Amino acid sequence: MNPPDAFDWLEEAAPDDIDELGEGLSDNERHEWPYNWRLWARNEQLAPQGEWRLWLVMAGRGFGKTRAGAEWVRTIAEGIPEARIALVAASLGEARSVMVEGDSGLLSVSPPARRPRFEPSLRRVTWDNGAQATLYSAGEAESLRGPQHSHAWCDEIGKWDDGTGQARRSWDNLLLGMRLGETPRIVATTTPRTVPLIRRLVKQAGEEDDVILTRGSTRDNIRNLPGRFIADVEREFAGTTLGRQELDGEMIEDLPGALWTRALLERCREAKAPPCTRIVVGVDPPASATGDACGIVVAGMGDDRIARVLADASVEQASPERWARAVAEAARAWGADRVVAEANQGGAMVESVLRAANASLPLRLVHASRGKSARAEPVAALYEAGRVRHAGLFARLEDELCGLVPGGGYHGPGRSPDRADAAVWALTELMLGRAGEPRVWWD
Repeated sequence: MNPPDAFDWLEEAAPDDIDELGEGLSDNERHEWPYNWRLWARNEQLAPQGEWRLWLVMAGRGFGKTRAGAEWVRTIAEGIPEARIALVAASLGEARSVMVEGDSGLLSVSPPARRPRFEPSLRRVTWDNGAQATLYSAGEAESLRGPQHSHAWCDEIGKWDDGTGQARRSWDNLLLGMRLGETPRIVATTTPRTVPLIRRLVKQAGEEDDVILTRGSTRDNIRNLPGRFIADVEREFAGTTLGRQELDGEMIEDLPGALWTRALLERCREAKAPPCTRIVVGVDPPASATGDACGIVVAGMGDDRIARVLADASVEQASPERWARAVAEAARAWGADRVVAEANQGGAMVESVLRAANASLPLRLVHASRGKSARAEPVAALYEAGRVRHAGLFARLEDELCGLVPGGGYHGPGRSPDRADAAVWALTELMLGRAGEPRVWWD
């Protein structure tokens, strides 16, 4: 067990006590004060004591995982001149931008007088005492075949591409090269993902004494995070399955046989969509104002013929007038070419309220003769084929997608997958055309 947090004393100490401590420091000690990691770190950010070969830090966003990994590498490099350290990320770009040059990367956490030299062309970080670290991409498993290391820091292993087992091959090649020094060690930092590599390491932590698992949540680091950030993410993700994963640090298991998995959705995610040549708004109207949400999902397609989910504009417990206005606003904001609305729950009423909100709405009413899960299957196949992407993070929509099981209906969260159904209608219109619609009522 590590000692209690030194930072707890600083938070609770009286100003006179802190002034007295400062007066007793030399100029050099005052200069080193901001870079004394053991002073500022929380206990769970410090490497475990005792004998271990793998320390897995699996926690929510903003926990301080990157800082913990970088500080551990700095401690090793400054204390062991012969250290040869592997820095492995999902890509070389991320290894550089996050692990080395990032706000919590190696260059930032090091005192200016002892800052290592980074040579991007050589993918190498070198300390004055001779210790070295080399950058690797987990997407290039063969680059880890051959090099030998004494230590390694692997960042966001849940993001490593494992479509063809690449992530596991990279990890195995790294392990086979951990043969320098007397006690080779690996630190792996990640947000939980139900991917094979993380499953394997968590299982090892439960069975092997030299594999240590540290868990944590975003709130554990609340004193170092802007209050606005905490408020924003809790408003967006509180109560969602994705929030339990991304904020609370839980590893959410996928439903057996589910049409969508977390890993599939992560593979389909991109930061920003290219210009779209066609935009569709899918709508799943609620049966009543006090019942289910009105699913409103915007999807588009560009010249590359890949569909993107662009927005989830769904509204909850809304009157017909309110959800109709939300549909009209989404269509206006995104310049929609078509609004596709399910008409099973009173087709005339659906058309009436939508026309009242915007008489010129490019509306098409569709009638579903199959269940939600059955309608979703061909759309899920498009995701598997890489023909649909998510331009951003849509927590509640993605929770619902992961609750759809072929032949088994819907298994939550909530009573009905309204957002998921709206997305299915929009993507069916974009990608599958009339073949994906059992029956169509034209306006």
